[in-house]
Amino acid sequence: MPSRTLRSRFSCVVLCLAVSGCAAPVTVQRLSLTDSYKERSQSTLSGRTLSNTTRIVLERQNLLPLWKKKPAQAIATLRASTQAQFYTPDLQDQLFALAELNYLLARQNSDRAAYMATALYAYAYLNPTGPDDAKPNPYDVHFRQACDLYMFGLTEAMGNPVDITPQRWTLPFATLDLSTTPEQKQWYGYTLTDFRPTARLSVRGIKNIYRRAGLGEPLAAVPQPPANSQISFSITDKLRIPVNLFMEIPNPRQQIFTDHIHARLTLATIDQTTALPTTEGVIPLQYDQTASRAISLNNAVDWSVEYKGFLDGNIFNKRAQLIAMEPHQYGHMPVVLVHGTASSPGRWADMVNDLLEDPEIRAHFEFWFFSYATGNPIPYSALQLRDALSRTIRDLGGTQADPALGQITLIGHSQGGLLAKMLAIDPHDALWNALTPRSLSSLTLSADVRQLLERALFPTPMPEVKSVVFISTPQHGSYLADFSIAHLIGRMVTFPAAITEVTQQILQGNAGALKVDMSPSRLGSVYGMSPRSTFIQALAAIPVAPQVQSHSIIPVLGDGPLGTADDGVVAYASAHDPRVQSELIVRNSGHSTQANPITIAEVRRILLQQLAATTPDMHMKGDMNHTNITRIGGDYTLPTTWAKPAQ
Repeated sequence: MPSRTLRSRFSCVVLCLAVSGCAAPVTVQRLSLTDSYKERSQSTLSGRTLSNTTRIVLERQNLLPLWKKKPAQAIATLRASTQAQFYTPDLQDQLFALAELNYLLARQNSDRAAYMATALYAYAYLNPTGPDDAKPNPYDVHFRQACDLYMFGLTEAMGNPVDITPQRWTLPFATLDLSTTPEQKQWYGYTLTDFRPTARLSVRGIKNIYRRAGLGEPLAAVPQPPANSQISFSITDKLRIPVNLFMEIPNPRQQIFTDHIHARLTLATIDQTTALPTTEGVIPLQYDQTASRAISLNNAVDWSVEYKGFLDGNIFNKRAQLIAMEPHQYGHMPVVLVHGTASSPGRWADMVNDLLEDPEIRAHFEFWFFSYATGNPIPYSALQLRDALSRTIRDLGGTQADPALGQITLIGHSQGGLLAKMLAIDPHDALWNALTPRSLSSLTLSADVRQLLERALFPTPMPEVKSVVFISTPQHGSYLADFSIAHLIGRMVTFPAAITEVTQQILQGNAGALKVDMSPSRLGSVYGMSPRSTFIQALAAIPVAPQVQSHSIIPVLGDGPLGTADDGVVAYASAHDPRVQSELIVRNSGHSTQANPITIAEVRRILLQQLAATTPDMHMKGDMNHTNITRIGGDYTLPTTWAKPAQ
């Protein structure tokens, strides 16, 4: 061989040795805290990269090359080796690896059987049975990942909607028999149906997303009422409740390595079951409560009704005006939410979502939503509210059947506050006298029209109403209602036949009887909320009945003096009523303050105050019985106990 060729080869060898000698076999790299967290917590839940634990299991058993080429065969080999050495110290890691590997395989092949295998292995990892079984470390990142592998595996395996019936599954390594109990679908006399998974849902439009951590698949279910139900408010097929589907496997670490596995499906609802006793111990259950509420509101509320409901006074002739988020439960006091002009029940979403997370409120109150055509005259809409509540209370058996039905709280926003007030006053003839100097009996009217006017303009306090909350309420009218554009819009409102009939009879047979203009622009709610309206002036002068607790929540923009402050729609001076038991001023908040955390905290305080008065043995934090007080929003400390009233 020529000497030049030998020298060339020798030089290459020397160069390779030099290069390899300069590169250290082990290196350490500094990462940002964010990248370090991602590296430590990586798994197939967030991508296609295996967790470090699963990669180690494959590496130590020399299965990593096989996994890359034939993943199903690698899983079968790992299962066989784990089964053969069941009491190995690595059992826990191998169970997690089997769960994660099946999950990735299931995603790649859209394989429901592999998803079910994921849930089975994850459950076995989380729930050791024997005294010698290694228990997972709750501080290990894999503990929560295993809970999620169980949830997502069950979610994808069971499909959408979820079939809650006995069933047999054929898995690559075994058959799985799932048993159920039909009675689990019964809920307060309703039958739970149409179980929809919520794991894939992203909620927008609600500030706080509440989830209860635990195990199981979170679902949203429809409660179907009994066939003979006659309740006036509706629990429609669009309203859903949070449910948990739990698959329990007795002796999971032993069963998982047999060829015939028995498990049972258990349904639980958030209001009845927070944890489930199993053969492995008490396990907390997972719920997506905000997602269920969002589905309910998104499906049940027709957002176009907000403006249609203002212009079309007949829009609720064939629609339920009073709806509930769940069936009435004995002992739960109704909180009736009444929206404002050109609005809908959906505007209460944040408030109800937050309040239902308070265990005391959830255990003692329930929320009803009232909808109405907001362009109609205020006394007419208030009469509809009264009638809807009276029918519902009667259909539920009245206060004799449940005394809690006699502890109603009305919460009204803007015009809704005026409707609420109409159910809590005893004006005698003050409202009527503001409209005419003549007595009702002296007018020439049909019996039906006379009765309508008497019921609408001579109200008495509804005995079941114990508390009213005014939010952004124009007690003395709104300056916006005086604008010419407001009058123009008011002329576009179509009124119900009952109102049209009243107008015609008064104009035709009782000339000069009324002091007010009966033209369409002056008849509806818009002018009724004008500071110049004789109706609003008369209503403002009438106090809430002394047996009814009353509270005001008044938002104002900016930090200026209250004498000139407003919320963009209603001036503080108009919303202020010195006769209420408490007043909260919410600084730097506009007219739609229902989602403001300070507003929500005040509603919570008021409800707990009512609860304390109803249940004297309750020991509430803070002074719950202030009278004639003013609270400034900035003085609130959120969220915990109540702040002292502003001095």
